[in-house]
Amino acid sequence: MCGIVGCIAREASRRSEEVVMAGLARLEYRGYDSAGIATVSNAGLDYRKKAGKLANLQEKLEGEPLADATAAIGHTRWATHGSPSDTNSHPHVVDGGALALIHNGIIENASLLMRRIQKDHDIDPVSETDTEVVAHLLALTYHDVCDSGVTPGVDALAEAMRRVMPELQGTFTLLAIHRDCPDAIVAARRSSPLVIGLGDGQNYLGSDALAFSEWTDQCLEIGQDQMVVVTSDSVRVYDTHGNRQTPHEFTVDFSHERTSKGGWATYMEKEIHEQPRAVAETLENRTDEQGYLTLDELRISADVLRQLDKVIIIACGTAAYAGQVARYAIEHWCRIPCEVELAHEFRYRDPVLDQQTLVVAVSQSGETMDTIMAVRHAREQGARVLAIVNTPGSTISRESDAVLLTHAGPEIAVASTKAFTAQVTACYLLGLYLAQVRGNKYIDEIQDYLEKLSQIPDKMQTVLNTSSLVNEVARELGPKTESVIFLGRHVGYPIALEGALKLKEIAYIHAEGFAAGELKHGPIALVDEGQVVVTIVPTPRRPELHRKVISNIQEVRARGAYTIVVAEEGDDAVNEFAEVVFRVPQTPTLYMPLLSAIPLQIFACEVATARGCDVDQPRNLAKSVTVE
Repeated sequence: MCGIVGCIAREASRRSEEVVMAGLARLEYRGYDSAGIATVSNAGLDYRKKAGKLANLQEKLEGEPLADATAAIGHTRWATHGSPSDTNSHPHVVDGGALALIHNGIIENASLLMRRIQKDHDIDPVSETDTEVVAHLLALTYHDVCDSGVTPGVDALAEAMRRVMPELQGTFTLLAIHRDCPDAIVAARRSSPLVIGLGDGQNYLGSDALAFSEWTDQCLEIGQDQMVVVTSDSVRVYDTHGNRQTPHEFTVDFSHERTSKGGWATYMEKEIHEQPRAVAETLENRTDEQGYLTLDELRISADVLRQLDKVIIIACGTAAYAGQVARYAIEHWCRIPCEVELAHEFRYRDPVLDQQTLVVAVSQSGETMDTIMAVRHAREQGARVLAIVNTPGSTISRESDAVLLTHAGPEIAVASTKAFTAQVTACYLLGLYLAQVRGNKYIDEIQDYLEKLSQIPDKMQTVLNTSSLVNEVARELGPKTESVIFLGRHVGYPIALEGALKLKEIAYIHAEGFAAGELKHGPIALVDEGQVVVTIVPTPRRPELHRKVISNIQEVRARGAYTIVVAEEGDDAVNEFAEVVFRVPQTPTLYMPLLSAIPLQIFACEVATARGCDVDQPRNLAKSVTVE
């Protein structure tokens, strides 16, 4: 969950430090409990670190500037071992200031290793972190390597890293620098993200390509249990046996326009308004000359897809709610059972999987550790795995049988918005493709569904253009509201869950989403005078659902609820039962979540702003959950 950045250049200057600090600013969404930087040159190794947000580190650097350097590594932290503090911040510098290490992940046997180090070398930890243990172990191993005859320097540091990796249980991305080799950064990864950026006269490392996208779009994937030696002019990748490996190269498209706020007050606001583009680009170039839907990232044969007897969608948080929306569409179009599982529960309940099961892993970053472990379990059981991710080259995309990329662009705000609607869109494409391949729908039916789906971006823009009422109501309710109930039926139910999650994440308001039919089975006990209840109303073209939800609104209003309704344009039946109505354009029932989610995102964002909360970086959360 931490952000990691590294840069190495040919000559000592401010360049590496500037690149790392800019990269940390881009990756601060991955963790903002503390931040730190270490640099090295022929003059030696130096570092600064500070608890709190990155601004605290920047202020410290202004008062205590670092010297020019060839290499720099930086870290922004989401605390796992040890509270946020200056001491627990990374980098961890050991061996008399000779070696600096930063780490993303969790070392599960850290306590055991530390006891061994204390016993054999009389070294006591100064921090509460698992990372310091690795730093000591790496430094001790470095001395052992040098004592065996290897010249102190980059080869010795690389060999030390290679020897240390098998001793570590858990997950890690490690970046190390040493004063004996100011011309190199040595890194390693296991089940935690690491990408290399290729430049001219300097190279980069990051837990996300976004960290260095301002300087290069050419990247290398670093595989599982691999280590890498990066200099200003070369990248050498090895396995744990010391064998050279050939990494896969790929290109990223993160323009400045897509990674800056672009005049918006927060990234979340910007990303909410980028949703029409995100959905349109996810839909782009998906049919061939005959009008057939094609998914060129799909590397599973049509014969295999025809034999499927079950689809299981695995995801966490917002991505799981995208999967719940998808379930309605896939079962309706394909007439095949579709389950949605929380990835962190999936492998522990002994799920029934075989070669006729398609597991769909949904993750914005492609690095969600719970989902990665679920993917591995599914493949061990013989299931085929298709990844829906927003990040090419990510771990989930590499370890799946097929990849369906969303094209949302970088999402910086912790609370997901455009990634969610892009994921739902990609799930629709998958459902229609399965229906086409399996013969559940004729080509003209598929084309009609795609045509209606292609109209969604314009309708999303209409919602955005007419959202002033949402902002107004949110500003009024924000300071005085402490609890909100969300209700929905059919595809509105996952949107109720997602709306509640958004409010919890960024406004710190207790919010719960319920299936509206469950209201009388318990949740209605929560409703009293003034309780805010937000209801997603189905289209009147589904009268059996529409009538029931109108009845639910009446039931909570009779008990004093303040009712907010998300309803289609022209649905006048809701007017007499709602204090406020947020309108969305008419659209097919299955596609309605792409529109009804937007007012709830805007509502949460504006409520959080009215309460003085940090919209982009809510407390205790990080964007990418790369630990279990």
